[in-house]
Amino acid sequence: MKKIVCLALALLALPAFAGEAEIRQVLKLKFPNIKVDGVQPAPLAGLFEVRIQTQEGPQILYSDANADFLVLDGNIIDAKTGRNLTKERMQKLTAIEFSSLPLDLAVKIQRGNGKRVLAMFSDPYCPYCRRLEQTLLQIDDITIYVFMYPVIRPDRADHSRAVWCAPDRAKAWLDLAVADPPKVPPGGAGCANPVDKVLELGRTLRINGTPTLFYADGERGMALPAAQLRAKLDEIARQSTKKN
Repeated sequence: MKKIVCLALALLALPAFAGEAEIRQVLKLKFPNIKVDGVQPAPLAGLFEVRIQTQEGPQILYSDANADFLVLDGNIIDAKTGRNLTKERMQKLTAIEFSSLPLDLAVKIQRGNGKRVLAMFSDPYCPYCRRLEQTLLQIDDITIYVFMYPVIRPDRADHSRAVWCAPDRAKAWLDLAVADPPKVPPGGAGCANPVDKVLELGRTLRINGTPTLFYADGERGMALPAAQLRAKLDEIARQSTKKN
């Protein structure tokens, strides 16, 4: 996804043009380190096929004659703004009613006034989840509902169950999901816990990877840098306030 965004941003403010030679020239100017193998009309009228060589090997992207829109890896990118229109559409299609989430099955972590609200499905042994936890530590005034979703290392699912059995679940989760090395709660996993219910919930919501986030407006998302995540949470909070 980073590759898609970087490519889109690099093509911002392209001048209008309407020929293969012009497309080749613009790509050469924008990407001097990328070899353009060829530009030709695509089978679909109005599109050009652009064959390039990158460090990852040969790739194909498609452009309209004016380079207003790009098609890369099945995603439509607005070249003027860098917006991934396909991703935005999928986020709307997979949105849920946040109030429908069974928050009683989640570990609640609150810092400050908790006005920024987020739910996430997370495996404490998922490297991306652990990285996200470090990001979340940089955001204050937040409420996080953690649905423990041990699918990366199912053999260690009892560690998540032990979190639920701990006297302080929030601390136990952070000790497991943030500490290096992970600190497994000492009390064991003998209590009634919701992990199996969360696994079933995740399958129902078609969660195929961790971390998966749900914002307070119901939109589904993935991990973001701290500044972008904070800004998104603030915007959602403002919109919620306006509605109320």
